[in-house]
Amino acid sequence: MIPVTRPFLPPQESYEKYLAGIWKRQWLTNMGPLASELEMKLKDFLSVNHLLFVTNGTVALQMAIKALDLKGEIITTPFSFVATTSSIVWEGCHPVFVDIDKDSLNIDANKIEAAITENTSAILATHVYGNPCDVEKIEQIAKKHNLKVIYDGAHAFGVKINGKSVFEYGDISICSLHATKLYHSIEGGLVITKDANLLKKLAYMRNFGFNGPEAFAELGINGKNSEFHAAMGLVNLDYIEEIHTNRQKISERYDERLKTFKAIKPLWNKNGTKNYAYYPVVVENEELLHKCIHDLKANEIFVRRYFYPSLSNVLPYLESVSMPITEDVSRRVMCLPLFSDLTIEEVDLICRLLLRIQNN
Repeated sequence: MIPVTRPFLPPQESYEKYLAGIWKRQWLTNMGPLASELEMKLKDFLSVNHLLFVTNGTVALQMAIKALDLKGEIITTPFSFVATTSSIVWEGCHPVFVDIDKDSLNIDANKIEAAITENTSAILATHVYGNPCDVEKIEQIAKKHNLKVIYDGAHAFGVKINGKSVFEYGDISICSLHATKLYHSIEGGLVITKDANLLKKLAYMRNFGFNGPEAFAELGINGKNSEFHAAMGLVNLDYIEEIHTNRQKISERYDERLKTFKAIKPLWNKNGTKNYAYYPVVVENEELLHKCIHDLKANEIFVRRYFYPSLSNVLPYLESVSMPITEDVSRRVMCLPLFSDLTIEEVDLICRLLLRIQNN
C-alpha cells in the first residue's frame, strides 16, 4: 500500500535521547527548555527575526488575527485548507473570497482591490503547496489601503523568495508543523513576525495573557506546546536536509516520467525556492481524475484531492459565492504520493499506472 503521505520518523534512539532529560526535569509543557531551544534553532534555520512555537497551525492563525485586532472583512482565498477560512470566522470576522490565479493556484493579487470595502481590515493569503504568493503586489495593495497582511504558510517551511524567508513577508506569517508536513513536531505550529512588539503581544497571548504569576497583559489562549513535541522537532531538524533531498529526487522523477501525462503543475513563483512539500497535478478533466483515483486505489495507491471542494460553496456557516477558477481547478486537482522514504521504484509504478489509465 502506498499512501499519499507518511510522517517522517527519525531513528527511535535519536528521539529517546531527549526523554531522559524530560523525565529528570519533570517539566512537560509550559514552554520548557526543549521548546525554547527549538524556537532558537528554527529562528536560525529559517533566518527570521522573531518566531514562536505554538500548539498547531490553526491556533497560530487564530492568534495572528487576534493579535492584529482585526475586525470586519478579511480577504482570503477559497483554495486552501478549511482552517484558513474557519479561523477568520472563529475570530468573529467575515471572510471575503477572491478567486485564484489559474497558473499559480494562489490568490489572484490582481483581483484583490476589487474586493476591498470600507469594512476590509486585512488580507489573509495562502502560499498554496508552499508556492509563494505575489507578495510584492499584495504588499503594495495593503499599504495603499492601510490593510494588515497575514500569510498562511502552513506548507511553506524552508521556502525563500527574493533570497529571504517567505515568512518575513506580511505582518504575521504562520506555519504548520503537523505530522504530515515535510518537517514536523508531531503537532505544532509557528507564528513569525518582524515586529518585536507584536511578538511580545503574541507571547503573552500564547500563555493565557499572563504577565507574571498574578498579572495579565493580554486576552490570551492556551497556545503552548509540550516538551515531547519539541523533542521531535529538534530531532527532525537534524534530518531536514536529507528529507529535502529525498523529496526533490522523488519530485524530479515524477517530472521526468509524467511528461506525457495530461495534466499541468502549478506555475511556481520565479523568485521562490521549492521545498517539495507536495506533488499536485491538475488533470485534463474531472472524468480522468475520477478514473485515476479509482484505478490507483484498486492497486492500493492513494492520492488526495487537495483542495476539494472549493471553500466558496461548501461551508455551512457561509453563503455560497461563485469562484469559477477555484471551482474548476478543485474539481481536477490531485496530490500524488510524496514522502521521504517513497522509493523511485514506487514512483515509477505510480507513473506507469497513470499513463496506462489515461491511454485506456
